[in-house]
Amino acid sequence: MVKRIALDTNVAIGLLNGKEDIHKQLGKFDTICLPVTVCGELIFGAKNSGLSQKNEKKYLEFINECELMDINMIVADTYAKVRLQLKKAGKPIPENDIWIAATCIVNNIPLYTLDKHFKEVSDLILV
Repeated sequence: MVKRIALDTNVAIGLLNGKEDIHKQLGKFDTICLPVTVCGELIFGAKNSGLSQKNEKKYLEFINECELMDINMIVADTYAKVRLQLKKAGKPIPENDIWIAATCIVNNIPLYTLDKHFKEVSDLILV
């Protein structure tokens, strides 16, 4: 069975910056997946950086090596449920992170993140 892992933006950036602990953790998985929301955040970060051309090339090469996870109506419905659950619990998290969580939940792929607020999301598997 193929072991897949989805990366949050902070983990993807850590990997791209050569963080050894992240690289070691990812060695346990066969496939790295990226929610399209993470792709957007990475590309924005590259374009917004002082080394935009260099970073954009590096980030796009990385993105192209990963399995992309698209948003569809099932993800949109899950997003709405997660957002409502967080609102009712009084535990809001950043909007993009709700999309990332919903994408991972629908695809049943664990999320590797450094953000603790993802623990508030029911049904999300975290690494």
